[in-house]
Amino acid sequence: MLADRFETKLLHSVKKQKLPIKSKVTPIYQTSAFTFEDLDDLERFYRGEGNYLYTRSGNPNTDELGEAVAAIEGAPAGVATSSGISAILAGVLAACKSGDHIVAADDLYGGSFHLLKNELNQLGIETTFVPFSDLQQVEQAIQSNTKLLYTESITNPLLRVENLEAVVDLAKRYSLVTIVDNTFATPYHCNPYILGADLVIHSATKYIGGHSDITAGVVVGKEGLVAKARKKVVNLGANVSPFEAWLTCRGLKTLALRMKSQTQNARKLAEALMTNENVEKVYYPFDHSEEGFGAIVTIELSKKVDVNKFFRALSWVKIIPTLAGVETTVSHPMSTSHRALPPKAREALGITKEVVRISVGIEHSEDIIQVFERAIENSV
Repeated sequence: MLADRFETKLLHSVKKQKLPIKSKVTPIYQTSAFTFEDLDDLERFYRGEGNYLYTRSGNPNTDELGEAVAAIEGAPAGVATSSGISAILAGVLAACKSGDHIVAADDLYGGSFHLLKNELNQLGIETTFVPFSDLQQVEQAIQSNTKLLYTESITNPLLRVENLEAVVDLAKRYSLVTIVDNTFATPYHCNPYILGADLVIHSATKYIGGHSDITAGVVVGKEGLVAKARKKVVNLGANVSPFEAWLTCRGLKTLALRMKSQTQNARKLAEALMTNENVEKVYYPFDHSEEGFGAIVTIELSKKVDVNKFFRALSWVKIIPTLAGVETTVSHPMSTSHRALPPKAREALGITKEVVRISVGIEHSEDIIQVFERAIENSV
């Protein structure tokens, strides 16, 4: 039984696979296939008496990652995938088939929006996007063929914190599956499965891995749905490589340390920028924790600020299209993460050229604040 406190549970959720050699850490099984003694041995695998056949269908490293994230989310099962998007795809296809309907939050990550609106539509799965801040609109969007409610625990990039208990209650009233993308909050801040969600998605590329050197995803949740998601991962070739899974497990062990530091820095940066006359608006969920709630700060610069000049003035802060490494970075949602959204949808959400998403790192907080204040000052 795992310890109750998150930091201890986190370190010991990465359970070394039970193997004859007693290494402290699971070695990297960088192999495409596993061998058998004879045909009887092979047949035992297909009867469920063996562990591994072919890395696309299972590997000790990929299993370790899925099981570890499931453990810290409080879920009974998990499966690792090649990316966050493939995790979303596997999760959705575990719950929906052609002819089914999804109701999704309208303020999702742009890649999720595109997958649900365009790619899944080609498979015969239709999605209606509505503001989940108004659950009456969500309920009104539910149809006779609706199977799924899909949202994010903290939305990307405007950081709306979802009322997960209310979403889950609504889904249960209509016997719908609930899927929550928990990438921004991480299990450090929120456990959607414990709050009643059926499946929880992570782009492990972000905070689970934490060091900007892997691409991976994880789906955790109810055993039956995860089993279906696992079949989709195998049959669609959406598995993560053993080496990337191993690196992600290594990164996962420091999640609590990283999130504590990054969250505290994010809150301090958000508070400092709120008093800057050239920042029109600061998006940060202050009211959810005294220590802070997540490591992302999104700002809307004043129209006095030359946005491109601001990005050029950021000194050691890198401009990238993603987030969550230990270094502070910035992105421009309109140009990257939400580029796929129709212009009217972006405008309705308030994602303009002045909106900047800041992924706060573990540097000293005063240095982080100073670099942004100077960049703003030098761009007016």
